[in-house]
Amino acid sequence: MAFDITQLVADRAGENYALHERHINPTLVDVFRTIGFDRVYSRGEGAYLWDGAGDRYLDMLGGFGVAAIGRSNPVVARAVRDVVDMDLPNMVQMDCALLAGLLAEALVQRTPDHLDAVYFCNSGTEAVEASLKFARAATGRDRFVHFRGGWHGLTLGSLSVMGGDDFREGFGLLLPGDEVEPGDLAHLERVLAREDCAAVIVECVPGHSVRMPPEGFLNDVQALCRRHGTLLICDEVATGYGRTGTMFAFEQFGLQPDIIATSKALSGGYVPVAAMMCRREIYSAVFSRMDRCWVHSSSFGRNNLAMAAGLATLSVLDDDDMLARSARQGRLLVDGINALRDRHEVLREARGLGCLVAIELQQPSGGRRKMAWDAVHAMHGSLFPQLVVMPLLSRHRVLTQVTGTHDPIIRLMPPYVISDDDIAWFVDALDQVLTRIHHLPGPMIEMGRNAVRAKMRGRRGRPEPTPA
Repeated sequence: MAFDITQLVADRAGENYALHERHINPTLVDVFRTIGFDRVYSRGEGAYLWDGAGDRYLDMLGGFGVAAIGRSNPVVARAVRDVVDMDLPNMVQMDCALLAGLLAEALVQRTPDHLDAVYFCNSGTEAVEASLKFARAATGRDRFVHFRGGWHGLTLGSLSVMGGDDFREGFGLLLPGDEVEPGDLAHLERVLAREDCAAVIVECVPGHSVRMPPEGFLNDVQALCRRHGTLLICDEVATGYGRTGTMFAFEQFGLQPDIIATSKALSGGYVPVAAMMCRREIYSAVFSRMDRCWVHSSSFGRNNLAMAAGLATLSVLDDDDMLARSARQGRLLVDGINALRDRHEVLREARGLGCLVAIELQQPSGGRRKMAWDAVHAMHGSLFPQLVVMPLLSRHRVLTQVTGTHDPIIRLMPPYVISDDDIAWFVDALDQVLTRIHHLPGPMIEMGRNAVRAKMRGRRGRPEPTPA
């Protein structure tokens, strides 16, 4: 019988969480069930998702920034299908594929002149790993500097420059380096003065908190790097390709980084792809001789489907003026949320650049609302905003999520195609949820009920351990 992927999906639809629980990550399944996120989505388009019942959801996460130009973008979809239909030889490895050269050319045309060399890989954390390795090769130094609160990835090298301890637990020794508080130039200067640091890595606008750097701080960081022979790496994985309203976030601050790491939006939402761009002399320090032409490589990094998706995505960004749209819709969203602050003391602020937005909550001043905040916040710093996220989905069919840290922040990374009506949908839903949120223990009961259901489903679905 011939393989039919369409029939397979139709036959097994609805088994999503059971399969993941059995074969992939049951802990993640428990979390989704506990917070009521165990939905089965059947399709996506633009800024929306649909479930099997035909209900439409507003996607304010966009796959954490992957679906920047909208889900199922027809231009990207057609490019990927066309490449499959062309039967191009893919991943020959012992060749220089045309599409990889074309995408590299297109990227270099969209970066400052000094960033003239491109390395392709598959994910944001791989782009960061490449950045770290290339920085070591170019400088002959071993250490790195990162800023507290930054997010750079979860592979071992990237984890070494993560701006916090939550994700490092249990993974042993990491790469040597120093963590600096954002804004603490004196500490940074002391560290760089040792002149043993290969690079400083920074998110110009941290994707999880969207806390803007102090005015002039990033320019001072760049100046210190230049003074002490340290490279500057800008992590643009979350912020690249229009997320902040410019092609890259570093443009907002007039920086000239030595290396940038990018991914997410370049995929068009279809095929994993990442690109690290750097100065040619840095690139040449890695591939320094003919016998070193393979010293850093990725089997899938230059595959034709990924390159086609990247080329099509850049075309959409240009043809549909997506950078301007991201800036405009992001401002509307932030303004709409902040207009609710007079009605909801718990809403501290919304802040953002383009379609990268954080909603930060705060402790109310007194009474039952303060007691509710204190009771929930004492359990975990991100639990109170999770009690906002849950009813946004269950009552209003709006998909959001907390930051994954201890901050009381809800993060938004909607597709740039989000409409004015979508923004009104979100703001109205948030208004209603914040009106109800202090009526504890209602939200806590919902979470508890979901947790019990998750545990019961787990008992039914998991095999009993085999006796020794």
